[in-house]
Amino acid sequence: MNRSTMRITRRLVGPAAAAVLVGAMLAAAPPAPAATVAGATTPFASLEAEAGTPGGGAGTVALTAAPTTQYSSPALEASGHAYVHLAATGHRVQWTNTTGKPISAIVVRESIPDAPGGGGQSATLNLYVDGAFRQALNLTSKQTWVYEGNNHYNDSSDQNPADGNPRVFFDEARAFVTGAPIAPGATFALQKDAANAAAYYDIDVVDVENPAPIAQPANSISITSCGAVADNAGVDSTGAIQSCIDQAQSQGRTLWIPSGTFYLKGTNGLHAQGITIAGAGPWYSTVYRAVPLPNPTPLGAVFQLTSTTVRDFHVDSNATSRASADGAGGAMDTTGTNWVADNIWTQHTLSGFWASGTGGTVRNSRLTTIWADGINVNNVSMGNSVGNNLTATNNFVRGTGDDGMAINSVNYNTDGNGNRTYYTAMSNASFTHNTIVAPWGGKGIGIYGGSGHDVEYNAISDTARYIGLGAGRFGVNGNDLLGATVSNNVVTRSGGNGYSQGQPALHVGNGGDGQNVGVVDRVVVANNTVADSLYDGIGFSTSTNTQLQNNTVTSPWRNGIVVAPPFYPAPSGSAAITGNTVTGLRSGTSAYLNNSGGFAATLSGNSWQGGTGPVEAPFGGTPAAVPGTVQAENYDTGGQGLAYNVTSVNGTGNAYRADGVDLEPTSDTGGGYNLGWTGSGQWFRYTVDVATAGQYTLTARVAAPSAVTGALHLASATGANLTGAVNIPATGDWQAWTNVTATLTLPAGRQVLTLAEDTGGWNLNSLQFAPGGTTPPPTPTNIAAGRPTSESSHTQVYASSNTTDGNQGSYWESANNAFPQWVQVDLGSSRAANKVVLQLPASWGARNQTLTLTASADGSTFTTVTASSAYTFSPSSNNTVTITFAATTQRYWRATFTANTGWPAGQLSEFQVWSA
Repeated sequence: MNRSTMRITRRLVGPAAAAVLVGAMLAAAPPAPAATVAGATTPFASLEAEAGTPGGGAGTVALTAAPTTQYSSPALEASGHAYVHLAATGHRVQWTNTTGKPISAIVVRESIPDAPGGGGQSATLNLYVDGAFRQALNLTSKQTWVYEGNNHYNDSSDQNPADGNPRVFFDEARAFVTGAPIAPGATFALQKDAANAAAYYDIDVVDVENPAPIAQPANSISITSCGAVADNAGVDSTGAIQSCIDQAQSQGRTLWIPSGTFYLKGTNGLHAQGITIAGAGPWYSTVYRAVPLPNPTPLGAVFQLTSTTVRDFHVDSNATSRASADGAGGAMDTTGTNWVADNIWTQHTLSGFWASGTGGTVRNSRLTTIWADGINVNNVSMGNSVGNNLTATNNFVRGTGDDGMAINSVNYNTDGNGNRTYYTAMSNASFTHNTIVAPWGGKGIGIYGGSGHDVEYNAISDTARYIGLGAGRFGVNGNDLLGATVSNNVVTRSGGNGYSQGQPALHVGNGGDGQNVGVVDRVVVANNTVADSLYDGIGFSTSTNTQLQNNTVTSPWRNGIVVAPPFYPAPSGSAAITGNTVTGLRSGTSAYLNNSGGFAATLSGNSWQGGTGPVEAPFGGTPAAVPGTVQAENYDTGGQGLAYNVTSVNGTGNAYRADGVDLEPTSDTGGGYNLGWTGSGQWFRYTVDVATAGQYTLTARVAAPSAVTGALHLASATGANLTGAVNIPATGDWQAWTNVTATLTLPAGRQVLTLAEDTGGWNLNSLQFAPGGTTPPPTPTNIAAGRPTSESSHTQVYASSNTTDGNQGSYWESANNAFPQWVQVDLGSSRAANKVVLQLPASWGARNQTLTLTASADGSTFTTVTASSAYTFSPSSNNTVTITFAATTQRYWRATFTANTGWPAGQLSEFQVWSA
C-alpha cells in the first residue's frame, strides 16, 4: 500500500473461464470507455495462455482449490489463476490473431527459474508465426523471485533461495515483432526450443497491439538538444534532461522525449513544475533508471512533479526488489493542482503514481510489474497536506506488489523523534473504469479513509492473497472513512489466504489492514458482481450505516455474504442488506451469515429470503405486540446468523421448538421455558409490532446466582442501543426470579429488536413493554474503552494499546529515562467528558506520577484540561487515580508524564475517559 517508511503495510482465489480479451485493439489512444462496462478500454488485447492451445506436450496449470497455506504459488500470482507450463523442447502455446488488427508489438507475462544462488538469470524463448520461426524473445528473472521462508513472510526483498517459500514469479517482457506484423487470422506461438536454455517457461498471458509513434509537438524542446543520448546505457542523461526541463519551464514550452531509451545513472530524480512533458508513445520513448546496485542511498521518484502534465512515454528501472538497496524508487511523485498523467507506462519501479494535490488525473496509463502500489492517490505526496478531487480513470494495472490502486487518506505521520504532522482528510476521489489484474502483494483497490469517494465500473481479478476491493481505514494513523460509493464493479477470483486469514473478495469495515480501529461509515455498495471468490464473497467488519444493495455473488468458494468473517471482527455496526443475490453455493456453505451479536443487519429482498435459503420471520408467524409481553423463548425463526447467534448449542427446549438452542423449562410463574446459557457476544432477535410511538418501560424477568454488571441491552435494527447497559442483581439461583427495568423509546410499526448478551451468567424468562416511563439521565460510561491509542514511545511489549483493553493487569510503559513521555486515546469523534480515571496494575506498590492532562478536537491543537500535578497511585485505592474537571467536548485525550517515583518512565494500565 505504501512505498515509504510512512506506514508499514500488513496485508493480509477456483478459477472461472479466463477472459480472453481485456480491452479492445486500438491503434491510437483509447476512447472513453462505455458507461456501463467495467474495466479499462486499452490499446491492446490480452490473450490468456490457458485460453490458447498448448502443444508438443505442454500443459495448463490452474488453481483448483483455495490455498491451505499463507504462502504464494505461480498459479496464485497468474492472471486467471492459470498458466501454461513449457518444460521440454517442443513445448508451445499457440493463439490465433482474432483481434481484427495486425500485431506489431507483444508483451509476454512469463516466469523462468531463478539462478540457483539467487539473483536471476536470462534466457530466450522463440516466437513462431504461422508455424515459422520469427524471432527469439529475451527474458529474465533478475527482477523476480524473492523468498519468504526463515521469518521473511511478506518481505519483498529477500533474494536467498535457501530461505524457501518463493513469491514474485512473473515478469513482463516486451518486444516489437520482427518482420511483417502478425496479420489478422494468423497464428502465433511461443515455443521452447533447444536454444532456449531455461529449464522451463511458465506463460501467463500475452498482450498484443499495433502501436504507432507520435510526432514531436509544436513549441517543444527535445531533450537531445540538451545533450541527452538515446540507447546508450553507458551515458547518464540525468543532467541533460534536467537542463531541458529548466529551459522548458523558463520559456513556457513543452519538453519532448523522442524515441529511444534514455538512462538515469545516478540517484537523483528529475524535477518539474507547471510544464508538459511528452513522448513519442510508451512503446517508443523510455526513461530508464539504472542505479548501480547495491544502492546505499534511499531513492526518491524518477519524476517529482508539481502541477505538471506528463504523457505518452515509458518509465522503467533496474530495481530487483522492494528494498532501496536493490534500486527501488518510485516512478512519479506528483502534487499541485490540475496535474495530468496520460498514457504513461510504468514497470519495475517501487510505485507507479504517488500523488496528492487538488484536481489531478491519471488516465489511459499502464502499470505492470510494480514492486509496491500502482496508483496511490493521497494527501501526503511531496509534502502536500491535501488530496481532493483526484481522479484515476481508464488505467490498466497488473502484477503489483502492493495495492493495485489506493485512495490513501492519512491523518498523521510521526517522525523518529515522536513529532506528528497532521493532514487534511481526503475528499471526492474517483476511480472509474480501471482494470486491476493479479496483484501479488496487496488489494486490487483499497479505499482508506476520507469522504465522498466514488469507485465505479472497475474490473478487479486474481488477487494472490488479499482482498480484491476494500473500503475502510488504514491503521491507527489513517483517517476514518466517512462516505463512499462502490458500485458496478466486477471482482473476480479475488480474496486470499494472506496471514492464513481467508480474506473475502470484497470487504467493508475497519481491520482490512490488520488494525481493527477507526470509523467506517455510510458506504454504499451497490450493483457489484463478485464471482469465484476464494473464500467469502463479501465480508463486513466494524462499520456503520452500510448499504449493501443489489449485488451479485456467484460461486464463492466459501460463503456468500458474511458479517464478521474469521479475523475480521464486527463487535458493533449496522448495515441494510437489500436485494442481493447469492448463487452457486458449495455444499456446507451459506448465502448469508451474521457472526456478531452487536452488528445489526437489516435484511430484505435478498435471494436467500425468497425460498432458496433460511428466512428470518417472527416466531409463530405473527409479531409480538407492544405494549405486551415478549416471551424469551419466542425469538425469531431463521436459524444461526439470522435469528440468533450462539457460540454453542446447550438447550433442552427442542420439544417446544426445533432450534431451542438455549432454552430450558422454567419454574417461574406461568411455566414454559426460559432463555439460558447466556454469554458475551450472543444475541437473539424478536420481531414486534409497536402500536404507538413513544416511551416504554421495559421489565425483564431475570434470574442470576451472582450479580452481573452490564448483562444485556436491547438494540434497534440499526444497531442503536435503546436501553443502555442493564445490570442484574444476585437472586441466589438460576430459577430464583426477579424484575429489572429500563426505559426506551420506540417508533410505531413492525420492527426487529435485538437482545444482546453483553456479559453472561443469567437467565431470562420474558420482556414486558408498558407505555410510559421517564427517560433516565444518561449513565456515565467509559467512552475510551477499546478505542485506538498512540504514544510517544514504549518499551518491550508494553504498548499504549494496553491502556484501553479493559485489563488492569496489562500496561503501557514508555522508554526509560527519557521524560517527558505521553500516551493518548482517540475517541473517534468529539465527546463530552468530565472525568478521567487512570490505573496501574492493582498488585503494584505505591508511587507518585507527575502528569498533565490535555485534550484536542483535531489531534493537532491541544488545550490543558488539568495542569501538571503529582498523583498518588496506591494499592489501598486499587492503584486508581480519578481526575475530575468541568465538562469539555474533545476527541483526543493525552496524559503527559514528567516524573515517576516508582520507575523512570511513564506507566499506565488503564486510561478511562468518562462521559459527562
